[in-house]
Amino acid sequence: MELQTDFLVVGGGIAGLSLAVKLARLGKVTVLSKKKADVSASELAQGGIACVAAPDDSFDLHFQDTLRAGDGLCHEDIVDIVVRQASDRVRELEEWGVRFTKSGDGCFDLGQEGGHSRRRVVHAGDFTGREIQKALINLVRDNPAISLLQDHVAVDVITRCRIRGACSEPYALRRGARDRPAEKCMGMYVLDVASGDVKSIIARVTILATGGAGKVYLYTSNPDVSTGDGIAIAYRAGARVANLEFVQFHPTCLFHHKAKNFLISEALRGEGARLIDASGRVFMDTYDPDRKDLACRDVVARAIDAELKKSGAESVFLDITHRSPEFVKDRFPNIYETCLGFGIDITREPIPVVPAAHYMCGGVVTDRYGQTDIRGLFAIGETACTGLHGANRLASNSLLEGLVMAHQAYERIRAEWDDLRAEKMIPAQPWDAGGAVDMDEAVLISHNWDVIRRLMWDYVGIVRNDRRLALAGRRIRPILEEINRHYWDYTLTRDFLELRNLSMVADLIVRQASQRKESRGGHFNMDWPQKDDWNWRRDSLLCRDNVQT
Repeated sequence: MELQTDFLVVGGGIAGLSLAVKLARLGKVTVLSKKKADVSASELAQGGIACVAAPDDSFDLHFQDTLRAGDGLCHEDIVDIVVRQASDRVRELEEWGVRFTKSGDGCFDLGQEGGHSRRRVVHAGDFTGREIQKALINLVRDNPAISLLQDHVAVDVITRCRIRGACSEPYALRRGARDRPAEKCMGMYVLDVASGDVKSIIARVTILATGGAGKVYLYTSNPDVSTGDGIAIAYRAGARVANLEFVQFHPTCLFHHKAKNFLISEALRGEGARLIDASGRVFMDTYDPDRKDLACRDVVARAIDAELKKSGAESVFLDITHRSPEFVKDRFPNIYETCLGFGIDITREPIPVVPAAHYMCGGVVTDRYGQTDIRGLFAIGETACTGLHGANRLASNSLLEGLVMAHQAYERIRAEWDDLRAEKMIPAQPWDAGGAVDMDEAVLISHNWDVIRRLMWDYVGIVRNDRRLALAGRRIRPILEEINRHYWDYTLTRDFLELRNLSMVADLIVRQASQRKESRGGHFNMDWPQKDDWNWRRDSLLCRDNVQT
């Protein structure tokens, strides 16, 4: 079965949906959602959007805070674009129906989070992502130019070599890559989960907005859909990936045997919560005497990891009991109610917390408009590596980046729309399953999934070393080979596609972590504990044919 559309948006988070709303002004948009439309990492975002909105704040301060958090690897031109667009994107969200929390005088109630020198986090209580996602889904569903395909999973990019009667053309490659022919993206092969059929969707422009890859790790704040699909798909198609070694571990996820992946927002520490051990001792003063509990996430996560290893305890604690119960319930209603459901009254007792994999600072290499190395293929949001985050993301810059880069992509596509619309849409080769049969042993998937996630947590976690990285690489690659052998033997399922992508991203993380011989931001290697600006103040890059640039 083949479908045609002007724009194919793969992913239903804030980046993908906000771009879909804008692209609908130009033509027909198809949005793919791997599960239901409200299942995304964006929906779980508690904090907010970093935005200069206070009299004592400035673009320069937000710019400098972002660079400081990024530990020397931020692309300053991208940081400037994102910081300066923040207020426009927030106003746009308000026009779309998002209700941000405001004070009595009608101004934004600005929060403060780690790494920020000022209060600048615009939020909607402690469920900002949910509020934005709800407004965007309503806009998408009400727009006749947008088709939302739920329970559809992207398989692979359709390139010119998969188009009937066409072959790959030597388009000039973006961003300085050398000696490789570039592909032209013509759409995507897509699995319809309900029917089991693989469709080909032909599109003038395809946008990857599939989010991150937190499920590569055993413990993560991410939803189950975060399996690195866009990164793996783009890499297989020939696009470069960068900086995947910089996995940000959020310092404070709820530690409870019944809590799967509940995040305790950094905003609590912005309102005075302190990290303590089981005896009530505060400890962040030791690790960052200046910023203490409001240090950047990489510093706080390593501090907690060190405290747990020293004490042998299962968790540390986050204490906000010194604030009034009324304030805590009003400012953090979602966290208060969720913790209470687990028997923890955060107004009376500290919250047990541990670090968990949270955010990919690297991803698919793009320019300032979200364009990848492959003509016709864009990547935005956590899927992309724009250079904004460098080696470590500043809190509440993620929703901001998704919104700004969606707008940047829209501006580029709009400027080229007349030419894009004039291009002939050619049918693709239909998907050929050959003699594939149904997989009768799901354990093949669940076992490998579990092995990879445990390997990554134990060997490629908050603190690494060369020996652990080498072991992880040697154990993951046979799994990759096994998956590739089985790929054409079995009919495709969502679980199998997720395992395929997750294993590939795990391997890419290990490879990039192994090649960086220093410690910086979210990458700390005990064998190379110092930061090496002379040799390593640059992005680490990988591409499909192992050409490094």
